[in-house]
Amino acid sequence: MSFLSTIDISASGLTAQRLRMDTIANNMANAETTRVANGTGPYHRQVVVFEARSGEKASFNNILEAQMQATGSGVRVKEIREISDAESPYRRVYDPSHPDADAQGYVNYPNVNIVEEMINMISSTRAYEANAKVIEGTKSMAARALEIGR
Repeated sequence: MSFLSTIDISASGLTAQRLRMDTIANNMANAETTRVANGTGPYHRQVVVFEARSGEKASFNNILEAQMQATGSGVRVKEIREISDAESPYRRVYDPSHPDADAQGYVNYPNVNIVEEMINMISSTRAYEANAKVIEGTKSMAARALEIGR
């Protein structure tokens, strides 16, 4: 594995974690949004789903070779999925004076848990930092290799 492919793999991790952080920030910003733009109800929490990025055509030979060498091609975002009310129920708060209250006086708030989002943000930040360290280490190793040739 060349040092350029190592940088490419880590760069894909940086990009994916940056999108994850943006999605988490969006969730936190909309934690109290009771009505979305199309008026269908409260905001739905979003999560980023990652998958392995394949750098080459998926032939049997390429897959076998990649498995034998235990190398990968990085990560990519498969989708940004909305978590439905069935998977994680809305928070119901009694507030009959709220404009979005139902007939019983309850308001549905988004299925966003700020504590869970902060934990996910810390995890994403650590993964981002780890990928940045790999790039920095790879650059340092390449510079040392060039110094050996002098």
